[in-house]
Amino acid sequence: MSEPKFGRVLLKLSGEALMGDKGYGLCPDTLKYVASELEELYNKNVEVAVVVGGGNIFRGVAAGTYGMDRAPADHIGMLATVMNSLALQNALEKRGIPTRVQSAISMDEVAEPYILRRAVRHLEKKRIVIFGAGTGSPYFTTDTAAVLRAHEIHAEILLKATKVDGVYDKDPEKNPDAVLYKNLTYMEVLEKQLRVMDMTAISLAMDHELPLCVFNLRQKGAIDSIISGTQVGTIIRNNSKG
Repeated sequence: MSEPKFGRVLLKLSGEALMGDKGYGLCPDTLKYVASELEELYNKNVEVAVVVGGGNIFRGVAAGTYGMDRAPADHIGMLATVMNSLALQNALEKRGIPTRVQSAISMDEVAEPYILRRAVRHLEKKRIVIFGAGTGSPYFTTDTAAVLRAHEIHAEILLKATKVDGVYDKDPEKNPDAVLYKNLTYMEVLEKQLRVMDMTAISLAMDHELPLCVFNLRQKGAIDSIISGTQVGTIIRNNSKG
């Protein structure tokens, strides 16, 4: 068993990733798959936190297109992230992995409130911590929430799971000639306006020099490979040449 390169990581998992090949909702097989991938890290004693999106159930930004105000739409989206968080918690605990869900919106009956010291203590005790409800404020994406939580818990890297192999110069699903970037700097992402994360999240990562790894969730063993120091997907940091 290879020695992990990182001791504490945060995984950003989109809601869309949890619906698998379905058009909506949760895919039980995908939940099991994600739990099995995280189990590899747990067995290596890596401290793992997760931020889950809610786009498989409700997207606050999209709700504006049919007349809903952004603030209540974003709050509904936050509730969707908690639903996904609870589903992932259940999948992990079925594998015997102790897991805690913390919500930025108070809902004591189903999740702990987000308290940084408590979250860090859970991680130190080798519990996986899932952060739900984004930042708890409208107008901020779960990408921004992921970078914020990663900074707060002093994660060594943020892993962003996607449906493609990394960051491309254009949409690879629409353009077969799209070129995959292996390494990028934060400024290159901002200047080229690459659709990795929203600009607020990238700027926040750059301010605190948080390395980002964008990879294909469907590539089995990818998370374990990244943690072991193998180049997978696209790495974003201050120096693109490492």
